[in-house]
Amino acid sequence: MTRQLRLFLILLGLALASLATTGQALAHAALTKTVPADGAVIASAPSAFSLSFSEPVSPLVLRLIGPDGTSRPLTHFTLTDRTLAIAAPSALANGTHVLSWRVVSEDGHPVGGSVLFSVGAPSGAPDLAASQTEPTVRVVLWLGKLGLLLGLALGIGGVAFMAWVAPLPVAARRPIAGFLLLGLLSLPVAFAAQGLDSLALPLSGVLQLAVWKAAAASSFGRTALIAILALLVALLALFVPSRSGRLLAALAWLGLGAALAASGHASAAEPQLLTRPAVFLHAIGMAGWAGALLPLAFALRQADGAQALQRFSQRIPALLLVILLSGGALAIVQVERPQALLTTPYGLVLTGKLVLVAALIGLGAFNRYRLTETVVSGLAGARALLTQIIAAEIVIIVAILAVVALWRFTPPPRALAAAAAQPASVHIHTDKAMADISVTPGRTGPVTITVSLLDGAFGPLAAKELRLALSRPEAGIEPIERQAIKQADGSWQIGDLTLPVAGRWTVELEILVSDFEMTRLKETLDIRP
Repeated sequence: MTRQLRLFLILLGLALASLATTGQALAHAALTKTVPADGAVIASAPSAFSLSFSEPVSPLVLRLIGPDGTSRPLTHFTLTDRTLAIAAPSALANGTHVLSWRVVSEDGHPVGGSVLFSVGAPSGAPDLAASQTEPTVRVVLWLGKLGLLLGLALGIGGVAFMAWVAPLPVAARRPIAGFLLLGLLSLPVAFAAQGLDSLALPLSGVLQLAVWKAAAASSFGRTALIAILALLVALLALFVPSRSGRLLAALAWLGLGAALAASGHASAAEPQLLTRPAVFLHAIGMAGWAGALLPLAFALRQADGAQALQRFSQRIPALLLVILLSGGALAIVQVERPQALLTTPYGLVLTGKLVLVAALIGLGAFNRYRLTETVVSGLAGARALLTQIIAAEIVIIVAILAVVALWRFTPPPRALAAAAAQPASVHIHTDKAMADISVTPGRTGPVTITVSLLDGAFGPLAAKELRLALSRPEAGIEPIERQAIKQADGSWQIGDLTLPVAGRWTVELEILVSDFEMTRLKETLDIRP
């Protein structure tokens, strides 16, 4: 027991350290398209802006900062599926503007960024203060999530014991009620921290109404509502007659699954017909297994405890199968590539969880195949040994939940892949010609480059030929030259190009306007790893 407790304390310290040192939470939803495009120079002020994302989002803060640094809130918008259409203020001044946005993704994670565009001609971009969540807020959010998970797993899971195994031992009711109260007390903590994180506010802003509204507007608001009802029903089940108590316990158990399926990156992933039911079943199975351990430990102190142990031993394989199948399906959807288990933060958290689950299964198998029969036969010392192992299992479960709570701060590899697939773009503006260059995807490897040409008056530029060169002298890469092919829509495209390294590349365009006129444009472009 002491050894497992030390392991848990080490994991707890590492978790707190990782939360405190993370400079900025990573995004789960990726911005896929903006109108105007980031870096674009447009002839006249737009009547509207639009932001498109890889996943459904809800707006939190939208504002427009003008060339003079004046900030205006953008309050008129419509949300259609994954695209946010925003009404633009009237009479925008010439120069560079910054569209600053902060939204919350379907998995409850806040995402923020800025889009720069210029009206008429570029000017000095106004300075923006970086908005990021304080480490203390992240720690409080993690602790709130952990307390809630403990209340759901060991509280509701403990009450569910009487719905699928045996009546609850009287001595187990008080600690189970304690875990239910822990969940109820942790909910407002997690809820407030969710709102603070969404708006990138410090702990001192917890009393602001906007914080609580932001939390309620996120998908975690649904989880909080269902969870509080499930916890209250489970608490009631402890104090009603056995038949009614079992019915209430089953309802609370189902509510637990619904609460965890209502939000989170796993349930937000596509296909929804697979992921949400998988999260529901995984939560039900997890709570059923974890919650049964505490009642079993108390049941072993009673004369008829062996009967409860036998029922649990006979029925747990079906529950374990549900856990493994649903968890495997979710892992495949989220991780996508096996190497991501060791190369991404999400994968490392999942790997840590799997190691702890493997240890838990090992102890459970030893209990079932080596100790259960000896306890039933009444062998001296068997019950005491089994009780000690169950205590160790509970410590491992707490460690698993502590690790799982870290997923709130780690984007799944599928989200990272979506973000990496987004194009890199740059706008080149001169008096004679302009070019919008888009590299898809905006990372190393095979890419497709699309170029749209305009003249200095924002009209179409009828070029005869376009040649592009990319170079990165710092990496020893001399110009890679390609001839662009004109497309039916008037744009130019290059498809046979591979960018070997990440970093800032120099892009040069040679535009043959006529047999006697050649225009050259040059700019730099950032390519992601």
